[in-house]
Amino acid sequence: MLQKNGNPILCFLKHTSWAMKKSGSLRTKSCLSQKFMINLLDKKLLTLLALMLLIPFIAFSQFVITGKVIDKKTKEPLPRAHIIVENTYKKTISDNNGNYKITLLKKDTYTIKATYLGYKNFEKQISLRKNTVLNIELERSAILEDEVIISATRAYDESPTTLKNISKKEISQINLGQDIPSLLSSTPSLISTSDAGTGIGYSGIKIRGTDMTRINVTINGIPLNDPESHQVYFVDLPDFASSINNLQIQRGVGTSTNGAAAFGASINIQTLKLKPKPYAVIDNSLGSFNTQKHSISVGTGLINNKFSFDARLSKIQSAGYIDRSNSDLKSFFVSGSYYSKKNLFKFNIFSGKEKTDQAWDGVPSDSLISNRTYNPCGEYTDHNGNTAYYDNQTDNYQQDYFQMLYSRQINLKLNLNAALHYTKGKGYYESYKTNQKLKKYNIENFLADSGITKSDLVRQKWLDNDFYGTTFSANYDNHKKLKMSVGGSWNKYDGDHYGKVIWAKNAIVIDKNNKYYKGKGIKKDFNIYSKINYQVYNKLNLYADMQYRNIIYNINGINDKLNDITQQHNYNFYNPKFGIFYKFNDKHNIYCSYAVANREPNRRNFTDADPGKTPKAETLYDYELGYNFNSQYFIAGANIFYMNYDNQLVLTGEINNVGDPIMVNVPKSYRTGIELTSAAKLSHKLKWNANLTLSKNKINNFTEYIDNWDTWSQDSTYLGETDLSFSPEIIANNQFTFEILKNFYFNFTTKYVGKQYIDNTSSDKRKLNPYLIDNIRINYNFKTNWIKDIGLNLMVNNIFDEKYETNAWIYRYYEGGKENYMDGYFPQAGINFLVGLHLKF
Repeated sequence: MLQKNGNPILCFLKHTSWAMKKSGSLRTKSCLSQKFMINLLDKKLLTLLALMLLIPFIAFSQFVITGKVIDKKTKEPLPRAHIIVENTYKKTISDNNGNYKITLLKKDTYTIKATYLGYKNFEKQISLRKNTVLNIELERSAILEDEVIISATRAYDESPTTLKNISKKEISQINLGQDIPSLLSSTPSLISTSDAGTGIGYSGIKIRGTDMTRINVTINGIPLNDPESHQVYFVDLPDFASSINNLQIQRGVGTSTNGAAAFGASINIQTLKLKPKPYAVIDNSLGSFNTQKHSISVGTGLINNKFSFDARLSKIQSAGYIDRSNSDLKSFFVSGSYYSKKNLFKFNIFSGKEKTDQAWDGVPSDSLISNRTYNPCGEYTDHNGNTAYYDNQTDNYQQDYFQMLYSRQINLKLNLNAALHYTKGKGYYESYKTNQKLKKYNIENFLADSGITKSDLVRQKWLDNDFYGTTFSANYDNHKKLKMSVGGSWNKYDGDHYGKVIWAKNAIVIDKNNKYYKGKGIKKDFNIYSKINYQVYNKLNLYADMQYRNIIYNINGINDKLNDITQQHNYNFYNPKFGIFYKFNDKHNIYCSYAVANREPNRRNFTDADPGKTPKAETLYDYELGYNFNSQYFIAGANIFYMNYDNQLVLTGEINNVGDPIMVNVPKSYRTGIELTSAAKLSHKLKWNANLTLSKNKINNFTEYIDNWDTWSQDSTYLGETDLSFSPEIIANNQFTFEILKNFYFNFTTKYVGKQYIDNTSSDKRKLNPYLIDNIRINYNFKTNWIKDIGLNLMVNNIFDEKYETNAWIYRYYEGGKENYMDGYFPQAGINFLVGLHLKF
């Protein structure tokens, strides 16, 4: 993998060396000039890879725990119960007769935990000095547990799915006010980006190079993606991480879900589950760029074994790293639940309100060295010829979410789920525009006698939408061989798009209620799926999943270019998925899967296209092959993926008939690579986690188009096979966690991201440089007689002050026979910190 810019793996290893860090922050290019170090690291790399391959086959076994999981009252065996050994990586599942076996344990004291849906959790501490028999008796729960809500859309241990589960504990350790994308940045194949450079405000995610419009997100099984744009705006859910119980990231197509297609990955979020005892939590954090987070959460616990109520109120502010990129974010979360032995009723209301300064134009490349924080948004020239900035160049939006969830357990084998949801969104972004043609805004009549046709003005672009529907599922599990789910959803989106001019420099009178453009989008989305997991015998599971999805999408009115955009589109998609999971023993398992996903174009794809040139739907064929190893102190996994696309929509440089860039279907493209994950408990005090993604991301036959301002046409060049934009060949994360004292943890994290092209031409003139950043985190928790938990948290990000960018855009054109360009890059903050205080009563 030695490339023009050096071997990225070697750079990653070198850059994480503490000894080398003493000399200061090293750029990737320095890898080329130190041949001796490269040769040395080559040997170390080979040794490391050899150890990763050999460790799974080294025997650590001394003792064995065996036993049977049974119903405490009836004494009947409980197949498929989950048994884990706390503070190790050991876990297993009881067989069809309730028997289980845990091996590779050393002489020590362990806590054994067992869980089974519909039963109370089991926990027991044992002192292991010899082979031990531990029979586990589980007691039926008096209430239906919250996990049933997401059972239809989650993948579990024996699913042939590439996934990552993240617990509430893991989230809370790093939740000091940054948005969800930043909190997930260490997970495999994931890159996060932030317009303001701090992880607060507008932020986004790419997984395996696919952006947020191709990542399906659900909350309690209810779709979160905007049905028209397919986007997820985490800025509309500030501090939502404080109300998350757990989440699951599925890479690739994954299992069938609700809402927009999982066209590269899906994120399944579960909100707070029952906390049996009353609590109150106060979280405060402060940090660089005047960042502040204040949050209070309260809960009643379980009242009369029937009811519980939880609430959270949060406020986050940050000035941002980029000039004038302030964020003012407010949110709340309220949940009320009713529990009985066979019924669960939950009502959630949560809301986010954001006001953020616009920073989405990026920093021009010629300012990256001289003025990395420069923000051109809202810049204009005043009447004295001086540069000025409009002080309300902001984005203003509020989104309110309502969820009513119901689950019914018919018996231990069958449960039913149903939900109603409604989301109300309304807001606008306000911009100062210079020297605008008044005709474009339908206000030329005000100035007809003056002969003035242009003016500076302030405009607002509004979105007012309603999204509502239902989700449903029936889940059957005989706890022996067969597990199946039948479910789906019906949703309707009704969105109004319109614009207003609230001030014009040369206009005497402005009707602020006049809408100079107005369009509507109405989208109905229905899907139904059936999932079957069949255990042929104890070691072999077969999985099948079939989804049918119907979409009816109507667009009418005019857009901001005053063009008629009336159109209708209907789609019928069939998304089959098949997989095999084989478990050799408690240490080794493999899986393979094949899945198909179809995705309709989004609103911009339709409205930007010229009449008669409707973009085609995209299709993805996803092949996954994975292996997992699990021992007491070491786990490792390897997953090979091949994602083959038909008609993927990409930017080629082509424009429509009014000169706007459009996305165009390319017949063939693909992503292929390998994902490696590992974790080790190196000692009682030291833990290590790492993941590495190596990939190729290509368009088979690509033709670029560049505007020619001299001829008022476009010049095209056939480039053949090129790289997909924003798809690095390497993503790596490394983390060491050291327990200095009891409950006092020091965490050192390193992330490396390889070169990314910012368009699809594979030109090194248009790229994001590789970057490597190092963060440290310190967490200390203790308690007093009247405070249940006191947490002190310190996070220092980018400790070596690396200068790097995570996103960019470019526009190229010919003028005067010479190629020119406009661009914008999104620099991220240098060294910065956050410090937090957590109090739980």
